[in-house]
Amino acid sequence: MFKGEKGLVMTGLLGFLLAAVVGLFILVRGPVVLPEGNLGNAFSFNAAIGIFTLSIAAVLPLAGFSIKRRKAVRWLFMNAVLHAYAIETIQHFRGFNPRFSREGSVIDMIAGMIFGIQSLLIVTLCFILMFKFFKVSASPLILGVRYAFISVFAANLAGVAMIVLQSRFLGNDGNFIVLHGMGFHALQTLVLSGWLLEKVHGRDRLKKRLIHSGSIAWIASIILIGVQTVLGRTVFEFTLLPILAVSLIVIWLVTVWVAVTLFKKAEGDPQAKNTKVLEKPITDQTMIIK
Repeated sequence: MFKGEKGLVMTGLLGFLLAAVVGLFILVRGPVVLPEGNLGNAFSFNAAIGIFTLSIAAVLPLAGFSIKRRKAVRWLFMNAVLHAYAIETIQHFRGFNPRFSREGSVIDMIAGMIFGIQSLLIVTLCFILMFKFFKVSASPLILGVRYAFISVFAANLAGVAMIVLQSRFLGNDGNFIVLHGMGFHALQTLVLSGWLLEKVHGRDRLKKRLIHSGSIAWIASIILIGVQTVLGRTVFEFTLLPILAVSLIVIWLVTVWVAVTLFKKAEGDPQAKNTKVLEKPITDQTMIIK
């Protein structure tokens, strides 16, 4: 993970740096910049895209691309993310909505169109990665990544809906940003479980069951949140669909707890450590003998 992806890692860290700078401005002058700007949105966007980019940097080496295609995917991701950072941050500081400005000039409308194009580029790249991972042999980590990109696909659908609607809101209380955010965070939540179980030797059936049950529960909760949003209702209400969604997230949390427990046992097992030493390449063992 992360191997050879220094450019993407630096791009992801830039998001945290920008979020920190914006955060300082918020402390000094507050979040609102008239007529439409909201530095709070710029802060959360930069941090979220930074996390997303670091997650892509972690899994991209596992996708099995050729050197040339991997370089192209890397460059396209970096290009799209850097444009998104710039437009989101600059426009909010100028006092305009970077996506759906109603107060800006033609230049601001063009910036919003460029933002939309870059967003669609990210959607396309995630779609390509999803299909690529379904061609890679399935280890616990790869299974987690597969499910994560299915969740990301749902997040991208929410993003496209916001572009079409020119707003994140639908109906009285529906808000696509919740679905959008949770869908993308699968690149951390579901991949984490796969990474932990990858370190556990043996117990293959249990590991697969944990990955499948936890990931399916997460995606099912995403679907329920999507349905609630399409109905124009908030997900933060005490009704059937939100309650079911929370229940499914609890199921996912239980699988993560089991994965962490297995990981800790594996790390503390002397026999497992001895197995790791025996599994070193012959060349490494020869160097030790010398």
